[in-house]
Amino acid sequence: MKYNLKDLPSIILTSVLIALIGWICLFFLIQYTQPFLGPRWLFFFLLTMAISGTVLPVVYFLNIRFPNDPPANTSVIIRQSVWFAIFFDLLAWLQLGRVLNSILIVVIALGIIAIENLIRLVERSRWQPSHDQDE
Repeated sequence: MKYNLKDLPSIILTSVLIALIGWICLFFLIQYTQPFLGPRWLFFFLLTMAISGTVLPVVYFLNIRFPNDPPANTSVIIRQSVWFAIFFDLLAWLQLGRVLNSILIVVIALGIIAIENLIRLVERSRWQPSHDQDE
């Protein structure tokens, strides 16, 4: 199974655009606002944008390096990069309440990995006939 790199320019462009918007707005949010309710929710939204944009090319190359059957399409790659962002959002949220510890980090990471593997298992279990073979 060979991956073609036709999606690479769109992945890189999307990644740079989302990451730059997220990180620049996050910088201005932290520098010029106080942590009231609105800016706090905006912080989590911008953190999600910044991290998912930053991780998007890494997830793309990991899916090329470790291919699955069926291969990961663009929606799977975006979903996996958003999982990374949700993980860091949860860590930031728990740190605000001062309840974050190393065991909780591992449990959350294992939970997210288990959820993603179950979603991929459902995608793999959908049977589609092969149109390449003529009987």
